[in-house]
Amino acid sequence: MMEGRSEFLCGVVEGFYGRPWSMDQRKVLYQWMQRWGLNTYLYGPKDDLKHRLLWREVYSPEEEGQLRSLIVEAQSRGLKFIYSISPGQDIVFSSPSDLTLLKRKLRQVSDLGCQAFAILFDDIDHSMCQADSQAFSSFAHAQVTVANEIYRFLGEPPVFLFCPTEYCGSLCSPSVSKSPYLLTVGEDLLPNIAVVWTGSKVISRELSVESLSEVERVLQRPPLVWDNLHANDYDSRRLFLGPFKGREPRLRATLRGLLLNPNCEFEANYIPLHTLGSWSRAEGQEEEEGKVKDTECEYCPDRALTVALHDWMDELNQPLQPGRQMRWPDQRSSRCHTPDREDPPPPPRPLSFSPPSHSPPLSSPEELREEEGGSRAAPGRPGGEKPQERGPCGGKGPLSEAQVHLLVGLHYLPHERGASAQQLLLDLTWLKTHCDHVSADGKKAPPQRVEEWRGRAARFLSLCDDIAELHCCVVGGANRAVLYDLYPYVWDLRNTALLAKAFVCWLDGRVLSDSSTLSSWRNCFHWCGTTTGADLLGVDSEPWVFKGGVSGEVQMLLPTGSNSELFTHPPPLFPSSRLYNVRPYHSKDKVQLYRMVRQLRAQGVPESSPAHPDVIGDRCVGACLALCPEYSLVLEDELGLCGCVLGVLDLHSFTKRCQATWIPAMRDKYPPRGGAAHPQALGVVEQMQEDQGEYPDSLLHHFPSQVRLDVLPELVDVSVTRTLLLALLTVLKANGSLGVFCEVQPTDRLRLEFLTRLGFLEILRGEARNREGVVLGRLL
Repeated sequence: MMEGRSEFLCGVVEGFYGRPWSMDQRKVLYQWMQRWGLNTYLYGPKDDLKHRLLWREVYSPEEEGQLRSLIVEAQSRGLKFIYSISPGQDIVFSSPSDLTLLKRKLRQVSDLGCQAFAILFDDIDHSMCQADSQAFSSFAHAQVTVANEIYRFLGEPPVFLFCPTEYCGSLCSPSVSKSPYLLTVGEDLLPNIAVVWTGSKVISRELSVESLSEVERVLQRPPLVWDNLHANDYDSRRLFLGPFKGREPRLRATLRGLLLNPNCEFEANYIPLHTLGSWSRAEGQEEEEGKVKDTECEYCPDRALTVALHDWMDELNQPLQPGRQMRWPDQRSSRCHTPDREDPPPPPRPLSFSPPSHSPPLSSPEELREEEGGSRAAPGRPGGEKPQERGPCGGKGPLSEAQVHLLVGLHYLPHERGASAQQLLLDLTWLKTHCDHVSADGKKAPPQRVEEWRGRAARFLSLCDDIAELHCCVVGGANRAVLYDLYPYVWDLRNTALLAKAFVCWLDGRVLSDSSTLSSWRNCFHWCGTTTGADLLGVDSEPWVFKGGVSGEVQMLLPTGSNSELFTHPPPLFPSSRLYNVRPYHSKDKVQLYRMVRQLRAQGVPESSPAHPDVIGDRCVGACLALCPEYSLVLEDELGLCGCVLGVLDLHSFTKRCQATWIPAMRDKYPPRGGAAHPQALGVVEQMQEDQGEYPDSLLHHFPSQVRLDVLPELVDVSVTRTLLLALLTVLKANGSLGVFCEVQPTDRLRLEFLTRLGFLEILRGEARNREGVVLGRLL
């Protein structure tokens, strides 16, 4: 056992996979740690090549200077700086050469002033090479032999840590108490070397005195906990801003120390480390004062969170201070990006796919909330006036306390949702399950059930609006360091909330009941899933079993949720704080949509005459708005409508309806009058019929639905364009579509690239039917 009672080590381990923190960030970390009563920093970023992959190489003079400055800064603030090295991937334990190189490397760090060390053998293969198998009786014996020799070589420093390969209960075979590996470590490792442990799992929901006491008996010493509670390097869509939680109050008696391995994003760790400091101080007071249980010194996660939030508010709304300069978004840690590492494409020009034909507007179904759907055109903007720029705009003011609570609640802990995330998911699950109360063609539900559904929907929509406002305020906030670290996560959730809000608005009066022959309502919600991510996890599962966090859980509740390529995209390089909304089309939107389409189509062409202002609109979007408005969605920002997406659920039946009702209506609206007719009106009906085109039955069998997308070229945030299209794919699938297609000109590279990134593939060339367009499709 370790001699005497050593100081309890409590602090931070920089031990994640991904881009290491900068030197300036580490020095800010030291300031936080000193302020909050933490005493230990362990340097061990997995992606520092000379820590792990190139461990044999010594540091250059420049690197030596940086390390020395960190060590001196830590010591000047009363912190222990522990340098760790991970040679386990390729070390030959029996090689004198490797042992010499390891000693040389650690001697170099020791000469820089470092007085505490760790040797890590985590996340490596258990197998040994032939030479090691002949020299050592077991893998544990090999590791322990090297660790003991290095410990003695360094002069038996007071702090020396050993991380075993079996570093948590789930990795022990057959169990913690019967593991030959751990028993060897406990028996043969020198007694003053502390052993690292993460708990029952790699990411443990809770740490109990009972479980740690068992580990202490096996290791014959108190373990040091490497706590991965807030680690997020396993999921590029998750961030953990919640308090330090799930660790029993009197763990110190069974531990050598506890080091928190937090989020990769440095600025995301304010609350986790602040509350860890509260936990550490509370436990220290209990021990020193000999109190059994006093509410004054007992650690309460919620109380600690409240204090941390209050302090963080001051940081969030302050501009960057010297020494806090951060990298720009294109230099972020690689783990913040989704697997697609290319820059996002430029905003698509007017994205218009194969104009389907269209008729006099039919009244749209009753909207969920009339005030939600009305267009928000800029007051006093005449139709011919050039629209204002829709580029990145300024902030919406400082973050409020309620918004910071919302931010934390949406990105809480790996095994526990915050209150706002819980409400979001429960409401969406309930609305999805009971959408037959407001279906378009089912049995009419009792008024009280309809009212209940719409009341629950209003609460859900309000929360989605709060998320959109939160995104705007984070982007426009004064603290840019926080923005660059949190932006990918806030942006992802904003887009998911936009999509979910549009879907819930659409459900009211548009989703088909399960009795409809066209609908696959039951099948749709089989695809949506009956359980959420947290349910799938279970108490004993690691958090990475289900990826995506709250965004991923909302995604899986939507009809298109299983199509991951629709949701995983990198954020734009230039954040925009503009507010967007995606919602179902209203009949009162027609004038603005016609104006927008006219603006897109009439570039370089004389404007339609007052006698025929609807020619372009009727040709491009009129039929869809008239015959199937339930599959028309609009995109709006603070200036008004800036995009629309139109869908046809079943093109075959739609074409028949056009011939029966829309085309005759257009002949009446645009009668041939010889030379008196406006030039753009001449042959308009014939053009509409040509626009419809003919598609082979084999195509329509697999891709029965057609889509058309139009956005203004001033729209620079391509992600909202993607969300708009995804909203239509979601509602089409909800009503039974198996696949969608659209037609694009082969020279339109931007549109082709945009659709390809969303999983669309070329299925038909225009030459096959005497047309220029390329037909792209994707299954749903």
